Amino acid sequence: MKKKLVSASLLLLSFAAGAQNMATTSTKPNVEQEYNKWSIELNGGVNKPTRAMTPGYTTESLNFFHGDLGVRYMFNPKFGLKLDVGYDQFKEKKDTPDFESRYVRASLQGVINVGRALNFETWTNTIGLLAHGGFGVSQISTETGFGGQDYMAHGIAGLTGQIRLSDRVALTGDLTGIINGRQNWNFDGMGNTTTGSFDGILLNASVGLTFYLGKNQKHADWVGEEDRIGELEKRVDLIETGLIDSDKDGVADLYDLEPNSIAGVAVNTKGQSIDNNQNGVPDELESYLDKTYEKKGAGTATNNTVEELINGGYVNVYFDFNSSKPTNASLSGVDFLVKYLKNNPGKSADIIGYADEIGNSNYNVELSRKRAEAVKKVAVNAGIDASRLNVIANGEDTSVNKNSKEARQIVRRVTFQVK
Repeated sequence: MKKKLVSASLLLLSFAAGAQNMATTSTKPNVEQEYNKWSIELNGGVNKPTRAMTPGYTTESLNFFHGDLGVRYMFNPKFGLKLDVGYDQFKEKKDTPDFESRYVRASLQGVINVGRALNFETWTNTIGLLAHGGFGVSQISTETGFGGQDYMAHGIAGLTGQIRLSDRVALTGDLTGIINGRQNWNFDGMGNTTTGSFDGILLNASVGLTFYLGKNQKHADWVGEEDRIGELEKRVDLIETGLIDSDKDGVADLYDLEPNSIAGVAVNTKGQSIDNNQNGVPDELESYLDKTYEKKGAGTATNNTVEELINGGYVNVYFDFNSSKPTNASLSGVDFLVKYLKNNPGKSADIIGYADEIGNSNYNVELSRKRAEAVKKVAVNAGIDASRLNVIANGEDTSVNKNSKEARQIVRRVTFQVK
């Protein structure tokens, strides 16, 4: 009898391991990008053309309006690239001759995260500083003066201060200088530039917001050396942990698809118990049981032992309080029944639901029925014909102390009777 119970216990463990194997994927670490790289920048402010103005024509010292929209990609926390477009309006200062012109540009710029390069994170994770510069094309247009468009190339450079408001938004202040090449007309549109080479100089000052895009928590703007060292330490820890062989089967947990295989049972290179006939019982264990117990008729000792195990109440599915959803840890009980019924197509099973004594008795009967129905649904989805499964609602199980939380957990269950 003792040998039989030992064998039954080993068999139960093998079925539980098989069920977990169905839901377990490789534990090999999937190292994802640890920070976001994309952002959108939107700002507005004032401008001041400092050169290439016709004598007598001038703008206010802080002339409205300037606007800028850009998209930025950071290759790493220190270097990136952005594409942006800008728009400026120029109008006369009070008590000067009237004029109105517009300036539009598109620029491709490199970006240096000065804050990270200088390790700002050693004293703050809120303030940042970006330097940017590059080249682009631009246009001055006016309906007065020369009354047309003047196209040119430009160089651009600037500094952007940042204040992080959240992991998704930062407040920015930007100061940018632009120098135009081959500018033929002044910014006011009333006269020609002196040389047409590098006469046009424009300053922009603006405030705005940067919106960070991506699924990760932090953006590259705010990833410092400490974050990167911490991430590296996590990876090292993961590798060290993954090299442990928890089930002593010769395959490290990092590559083990079945990290709870039965000790002493042969496994493949992925740590899975060898089960050539796909009946859920490792071949070595099945061979031992068949040799230990004589085969009877068409069935084997293994099947007889499994049936005794099921009908003896060793196989159960458990539920949380007032829930009709099986706990993940106990789904192996359903798998145990499913594999038995698949290997014995002439058998059927009663699925018997129970509840604890807390609450109304009528409600608990209905709850026990819902639990049995939920288990039946899992078994049907696993390939068992619904006609082979009979649901029974047994209501409250009064066999345990109702004042014991642990005891009540035991009776919130579904059990089986095969026939």
